[in-house]
Amino acid sequence: MGRVLPILFNEEMVRAILDGRKTVTRRAVKYKYRNTEMKMRTDKYGTRLIEIQEDIEGETHGKNPDGSTWHKLRPYIEKEPPYRRGDILYVRETWAFIPCIDCNMGYDYPVECHEEPVTYEDRYSISEGCFIYREVFPEQDRDRKQICWNPSIHMPKQAARIWLKVTDVGAERLKDIDTLGCQQEGTDISRGSVFKRFSESWDSTIQKAKIDRYGWRANPWVWVIRFERCRKPEGQ
Repeated sequence: MGRVLPILFNEEMVRAILDGRKTVTRRAVKYKYRNTEMKMRTDKYGTRLIEIQEDIEGETHGKNPDGSTWHKLRPYIEKEPPYRRGDILYVRETWAFIPCIDCNMGYDYPVECHEEPVTYEDRYSISEGCFIYREVFPEQDRDRKQICWNPSIHMPKQAARIWLKVTDVGAERLKDIDTLGCQQEGTDISRGSVFKRFSESWDSTIQKAKIDRYGWRANPWVWVIRFERCRKPEGQ
C-alpha cells in the first residue's frame, strides 16, 4: 500500500464522487518563486516538469562592454506531484460531530444515527456519537443553527467516509482538458457548455489574489490525478 494522505473536495465534488461521475481531479502546480516559469524537460533522466528562472536580458544573459556576450546557467527545481500512483487518499469534506446526548435531548437531525456510536475526542471533551456530513443534508437543512459545521481542512481521518486510490498522475496545461476530461472531473454536462461549467468551477476554487496566475485564463500547469473508490485500509 502507498502513502495515506488527505485530499479536500467541496460538497459538489463529493456528490460527484459518490455518484461515480468524478474519477479525476486537477490541482494547480504552485510556483515557488516569482521570476520563474514552468517547462517540461526531457533528458537522460526522463521527462518531467520543472520550475526554471525566466530568460530575461540583463538577468540571465546580455552583452559585455567589449562586445562579447554572457549567459548564466539557469537553475531549476523539479516539481513533485502532491500524490503518487498507489497512494490512498481520504476525502476531507465539511463535517460535524453529533454527540449521542444531543439526540437524547430531542434535537432533530435529518440523518439516521449509526447503529454503533463512535468515540470522538476533540480539544475539549470525549464523547460518543456520530459524524455527519453537510453534503448529505437537504439544502434547506444545511444551515441549522444547532449544527456546528467544521471546515473540511479540519476534518480528522477518523471521520472520513470516502477513500480513494490514486491510479495515475500526470502534468498538463489546464486548457488541454477535453470534453471527456470535463465529464471525468464531475462537471454537470446538462447545464450549458461543459467547458464553461468546468472553467467556472475551477475559478471558484482559486483565491482572488492568485487568479491571474492560477485561474482558467492563465492556463497554468496542473497535476492530473486519476483515482478510483476503494475501501478504508486496515489499521486506518
